[in-house]
Amino acid sequence: MIVCHCMNITDHDIHAAIDWMRASDSDTIITPRKVYRALGKAADCGGCISLFVDVMRKNDNLGVPMHLRGLRRAATQETTHEGRR
Repeated sequence: MIVCHCMNITDHDIHAAIDWMRASDSDTIITPRKVYRALGKAADCGGCISLFVDVMRKNDNLGVPMHLRGLRRAATQETTHEGRR
């Protein structure tokens, strides 16, 4: 299925890029911009971004690596009022 008509990106292209990125770096956080860059393209009009993200979410390799989950929560728990310890 064609996801982005402007850049001629298919759902297969998106899944292949995500799989390639995860295989090359298991710790990477995969974003739509990184997928576009892996494909050698850039978002043009942005009309496809919601469908693009929906296709990304269907990929099993998209998840945040387990050891990187909760980092934001841990950082906020270390600080007290107004960011002071």
